[in-house]
Amino acid sequence: MSKVGIIMGSDSDLPVMKSAAVVLKELGIEYEMTVVSAHRTPQRMMEYAENAYDQGIRVIIAGAGGAAHLPGMVASLVPLPVIGVPIKSSNSIDGWDSILSILQMPNGIPVATVALNGAKNAGILAAHILATSDPSLYQKLLKYKEDMKAAVLVKAENVENTDF
Repeated sequence: MSKVGIIMGSDSDLPVMKSAAVVLKELGIEYEMTVVSAHRTPQRMMEYAENAYDQGIRVIIAGAGGAAHLPGMVASLVPLPVIGVPIKSSNSIDGWDSILSILQMPNGIPVATVALNGAKNAGILAAHILATSDPSLYQKLLKYKEDMKAAVLVKAENVENTDF
């Protein structure tokens, strides 16, 4: 099975980024996770990106806060889908700097961008991308959606049966 690479600019991003790993594991998707800083370890970032395909990685989830250059820089190096996760970090301008840095990519360098701290959705989007060529994963995602629907219906019933 194809792998997903989960990278982040700092280990301080791990509390957010682990949500991607959890959902990928739940769906049975192999992944790897590491720290790759666009600013502090640019050579490591370049090596990671340039070797990703040969390592079996088919989608990269890149989380970054502040200036948030990691997703865009990785996307500039390889033609793999890159999903950017803007992270509200300690040096962030309420997260807007990260959102705009990842979202406002120039033509030719696309980065799919999820919500601020939205690593879970990044994991689900990575699964959707992989499911286009994996019928078994496609079926797992259909079940995932049915399970979400069932959970909402239970909550709706609980609310409807609450007497104030």
